Amino acid sequence: MSSLPMQVALMLGETIAKVVPVTFVLALVFTVLEHFWACNPGLPWWRKREIVTDICYWFFVPVFARTMRIGLLIVGAGVFFNIHDADDLIAFYDNGHGPLAQLPLWVQAALFLVLSDFMLYWLHRLFHGGEFWKYHAIHHSSEEISWISAARFHPVNLVLGTIGVDVVLLMAGISPNVMIWVSPFTTFHSAFVHANLNWTFGPFKYVLATPVFHRWHHTPLEDGGDTNFAGTFPIWDVLFGTFRMPEGKLPQDYGKDEATMPKGIGGQLAYPFRR
Repeated sequence: MSSLPMQVALMLGETIAKVVPVTFVLALVFTVLEHFWACNPGLPWWRKREIVTDICYWFFVPVFARTMRIGLLIVGAGVFFNIHDADDLIAFYDNGHGPLAQLPLWVQAALFLVLSDFMLYWLHRLFHGGEFWKYHAIHHSSEEISWISAARFHPVNLVLGTIGVDVVLLMAGISPNVMIWVSPFTTFHSAFVHANLNWTFGPFKYVLATPVFHRWHHTPLEDGGDTNFAGTFPIWDVLFGTFRMPEGKLPQDYGKDEATMPKGIGGQLAYPFRR
């Protein structure tokens, strides 16, 4: 086996090896939390009708995202900075570059979180209209939202969303070392906002996205499916008029806007191209 395929295989193996223990921890934490503070009483997450589909996405997405992110960073360095040598690429990205890389790492991490969430807010709104919706509809197809639903994304949605934003910010000079802090937070928080929990954080609901905040986003359009686009900081929804959290009411129905969506991951990945 040549060195490149071997390196790719090792990278994929390392990714899966990291995902497995994280999955067990999240499963344990949210099994307990969803049992005591369920937003919508019903079957536990592991008895969902489409649990196999969500598990496939849960392991497919990290592998795809890491591979695509590295590939886009290599292409970006070659196109925009004329860097093609492997050692030069490593040196270029290793600790960031330019003015942003001179900032303390915690400042870079904070900037990364705020800037990425702002960009993803607008990209999220873009995916709710026109030709983009057919890709994002996969994420909205689950009728039983739980923590493991967080990874149900079409690859096109990922590339033009989180992966693309990550690449832009890293190419802008932010050090990849921020991922040591950012990645654990985003992984947990993404699972958290999809969890079947009735938590709203009271007056802090404007500070950090909560399960109830995001579950309103997964309801049918007439109930709130075109609101609450922020992934982390609801302030964007407040500022741009898309915030929705009715007092004394919890979201109920999910996945109704795409009733014809295939149930398996293969059919869902092909779905946008068959329309």
